[in-house]
Amino acid sequence: MNPHLASLHPYPFEKLAQLKQGITPPADLRPITLSIGEPAHSTPQCLQQALLTHLQGLANYPTTKGIPELRQSIAQWLSLRFKIPLDVINPDTHILPVNGTREALFSFAQCVIDPASKALVLMPNPFYQIYEGAALLAGAEPYFLNTTEASGYIPDFESVPETVWQRCGLIYICSPGNPTGELIGQQDLIKLIELAEKYDFIIASDECYTELYNDENTPPVGLLETAFAIGNTAFKRCVVFHSLSKRSNAPGLRSGFVAGDAEILKQYFQYRTYHGCAMSLPAQHASIAAWQDESHVQENRQLYREKFDAVIDILNTVTPAIRPPAGFYVWLKTPIPDTDFAQLLYKTENVTVLPGTYLSREFNGVNPGSHHVRIALVAPFDECVDAANRIKHFVNSLTI
Repeated sequence: MNPHLASLHPYPFEKLAQLKQGITPPADLRPITLSIGEPAHSTPQCLQQALLTHLQGLANYPTTKGIPELRQSIAQWLSLRFKIPLDVINPDTHILPVNGTREALFSFAQCVIDPASKALVLMPNPFYQIYEGAALLAGAEPYFLNTTEASGYIPDFESVPETVWQRCGLIYICSPGNPTGELIGQQDLIKLIELAEKYDFIIASDECYTELYNDENTPPVGLLETAFAIGNTAFKRCVVFHSLSKRSNAPGLRSGFVAGDAEILKQYFQYRTYHGCAMSLPAQHASIAAWQDESHVQENRQLYREKFDAVIDILNTVTPAIRPPAGFYVWLKTPIPDTDFAQLLYKTENVTVLPGTYLSREFNGVNPGSHHVRIALVAPFDECVDAANRIKHFVNSLTI
């Protein structure tokens, strides 16, 4: 067996199941689950209809590169969303469709990391656990960038020692962040691109929450947008990962794309031809419909804004609750250890949230997930409000 398998940590939801084991919550309170980031809003009709219309495509093997129409629709979306001229984005060399960002974020490290190099893979802490697993199974060593209140809940690239940059083979960034919802600004992205050029490493930017934001007039900036703005029109060392799961409430479609540096994607394409992960033709046509429609995305954003308005107002009556600029998570500070908070909240209020320490590692003497829980506002509005009131009741009970 691959010896690196022994290095993998249990997945956060395995730990959560163990934390809840043997506990019977109040039967008179309906269960509300806000622990997993699974969108519950309606999948748009345009996507569903395209899927049904092209079901005959199940009779054909799909290609790894996807049909030209899909890559073209993605190129057009990237151009409009990130202010990059369409003639700069080559659908044949700058874009690869993938079966959701999870499999792509994982397999990307397996492709780009030389196991003999003893490379470091940098990642935010807390983090999406796929980054860590990808690094370990690629034979690399994870290096964590603590994102704390002091750093504005984003990585502080300036604080990273030069010796670390010299060993860096790949860095994962996530903006908007999971779980904090905070944004890495364009100046920080410029600094990171400059570091990548100086020390010759690859930037993998997880942007799967980028279409869920508060201010309709100020969408989050992207890595490719930043690269183009500073004259890096070939997107050298820059690769972004986008998904329809959050943007279009289609986690079951398993559809996304990778875009950026053509030389890197040429090698990643070769890897994927062996990996055997081509997207089915019906899913490709459904994806085209989704990338070409923005109305459902605007409606989606509005639904999350309404939930944030209500939930943050309720929580702020008992504990400071920060409304993030993007994403659909509340990264809530807890007055008691986060695992105790989550366990007791479930026991007394039948509300499930995710302890912050399940999303983070202790690094340099700090565990930035400690005394935080992640609350995913994915349930319907009424359930989110109900859960917020139960959390309020629970926090009040802790002070009695």
